Amino acid sequence: MVNSKKSSTFAPDFAPMSETNHNIIDLSRLPIGTHSFDIQLNDDFFASLEKSEILRGEVVGKVTLNLREEDYQLNIAVRGTVFVVCDRCLDPMPLEIDDEQVIFSEDEEDEETVHRKSSNRTLDLSWLTYEIVSVNIPLVHCHPEGGCNPQMDLLLQSHLCDEPDPEN
Repeated sequence: MVNSKKSSTFAPDFAPMSETNHNIIDLSRLPIGTHSFDIQLNDDFFASLEKSEILRGEVVGKVTLNLREEDYQLNIAVRGTVFVVCDRCLDPMPLEIDDEQVIFSEDEEDEETVHRKSSNRTLDLSWLTYEIVSVNIPLVHCHPEGGCNPQMDLLLQSHLCDEPDPEN
């Protein structure tokens, strides 16, 4: 069993992670076995994404990769807080994230798979972690009752209709 962390203890000529992005794993350079990686997504990561509903956040992840000759299995556990826009008052609101997912690679015996096995195979752990965070965000996100911006809440209350209009 081989155990590796983000602060790699490998020999200098063995670089399982990309030198430009430490969260990209080069599977072709890892020995078969179990490897562990720590991932952190922070405000800078979320700010770099286009069209993400996540404004900012701090999320940590623990990734366990079981690399076999023909395929692999990933266990990704994430925990942290992200901020999204409240659908009611439009202010940022925190959402707690706590999830664990298992991802299996598919091994199909065809020409493309053989080519893929011989070329560099990489996994972007940041993106996989982000995807798990994303699927944990509810479709509707609103502050708990009484948690919205008071000024916006008053404005919304002033537009509520208590009685149905008899003419409509």
